[in-house]
Amino acid sequence: MTAVPPVAPVSTTARPAYRRKLFWVALLYFSEGLPLGVFFDLFPVYFRQQGVNLADIGLLSLLGLAWTVKFLWAPMVDWARRHRWWVAAANLGMAAVMITFAVFGLALGPWVWVAIGCFTVLSATNDIATDGYTIELLDQREYGLANGLRIGFYRAGMLTAGVLLMVSGALGWSAAYALGAVVFGLNAGMALLAPAERPRVGAPPSSIGKELGLLRSQPGFLVALALVLIGLMWPVLGPLSRALQWGAVEAVSATWWFRGALPVGLMFAGAALLVRAARAPQALALRDGPVFGAWVELLLRPGMVAVLAFILLFKLGDAAMGFMVKPFWVDAGFTAGQIGFVSVNLGLALSIAGGLVGGWYVDKRGIFRGLWVLGLWQALSNLGYAGAAWAVPLLTPGAAATIGVEPLHQAIVYSASALESFTGGLGTGAFLAFLMGITSKARATTEYAILSSIFAFSRAVAGWAGGIGAQELGYAVYFFLTFWLSFPAYLLLPSVRRMLEREAAPGVSVP
Repeated sequence: MTAVPPVAPVSTTARPAYRRKLFWVALLYFSEGLPLGVFFDLFPVYFRQQGVNLADIGLLSLLGLAWTVKFLWAPMVDWARRHRWWVAAANLGMAAVMITFAVFGLALGPWVWVAIGCFTVLSATNDIATDGYTIELLDQREYGLANGLRIGFYRAGMLTAGVLLMVSGALGWSAAYALGAVVFGLNAGMALLAPAERPRVGAPPSSIGKELGLLRSQPGFLVALALVLIGLMWPVLGPLSRALQWGAVEAVSATWWFRGALPVGLMFAGAALLVRAARAPQALALRDGPVFGAWVELLLRPGMVAVLAFILLFKLGDAAMGFMVKPFWVDAGFTAGQIGFVSVNLGLALSIAGGLVGGWYVDKRGIFRGLWVLGLWQALSNLGYAGAAWAVPLLTPGAAATIGVEPLHQAIVYSASALESFTGGLGTGAFLAFLMGITSKARATTEYAILSSIFAFSRAVAGWAGGIGAQELGYAVYFFLTFWLSFPAYLLLPSVRRMLEREAAPGVSVP
């Protein structure tokens, strides 16, 4: 009689939190969300309290274009691997920028543009490494719950900027920036403790030298990239011309065609040329390239151009309103301490709840249904802020310090903030699951950087346009108009559905 080996007892002891994948997903996305909160919440309040006008604050948002061009150095991160070290180094660099603000108390000028530009490049690098690490770590069936945690802790990181605002109101801006530097330093240390990344899926990309050799016969890629980069950098000419006293450029820098039509036209011309170059027969030789190979791979998929347009448009309404929300709070008479208190105590809980509910809905109903249903809820926050801006009178910063905000008006604005926090988490849950679902694990770092760069482009340009729109139309009318920007993406949903059906893992349906 053959002896039956003893069955190992099943451990009933739960694994410690630090050994679970979702624990590290939460921590890393807190680290990814904090820089965005500093950029979109802390800096606008800081400069508005210094008396900087709305148009210049909106122009400052163009430094967020670093998140748009991060695909340029994403292949370097992908090739070097060691994602955790990239995250740690980026956080230490952002801590250094915070220390610079704490020590020197910089006013808006050329050096501030340099400092914040470095901050956004470091933040974009942090995003590249974190996103690539997470996609390689997770399985597709984990996306719903994981994205709920991603959104919740990403928003927690963003809303930690609210804590810094509270500190600025109580102890001054130097103390707030110093505390921010400490948090960035802690994020760097935690990143190094995360589990090592998995081995690369598939063959590594070819060398940059081989790709450059192939590009000599296909200069369309380089011309396309040059047009996009010139368009992205074009808005910097205005502030630069004032600093360097370039009279001819300064004379036209405020015109609509110079600030808007020309750079946007250059970027779209570059994008069109890139699509054409990627679909040429000779472009197939570039599919293994570290930089343009991912672009070729993406653009050769059926229906991808429409899907990229969907990514550009899905959160356009949310992005167009986002950079003007905190200046509205300031102009309505709220102090930095009040803004931070509400963001942290009310916004944090509702953001996490929205992210978890959105993740649960995607797990139950699928990514496609999550996109259009939760996207509708996401758009409601714009109407909430439009109503608040219509009902609450605006005060000058000086009057706000003495008069304050009436309790009824406080309740209205707090309600708009609560709606924005919860519904923002809902829509983002489906959107992130969608981006992850169409990303190849073999090129996860680079492909996700490209897809998220396209989304970041709409956020940056919408923020710039938002400064002009809010200044010329007023907050209430502008916020109402941004509500309607949420719907052009819905015209592209049939293409999105077909893409999800093609990319779905075995056993995963697209209802």
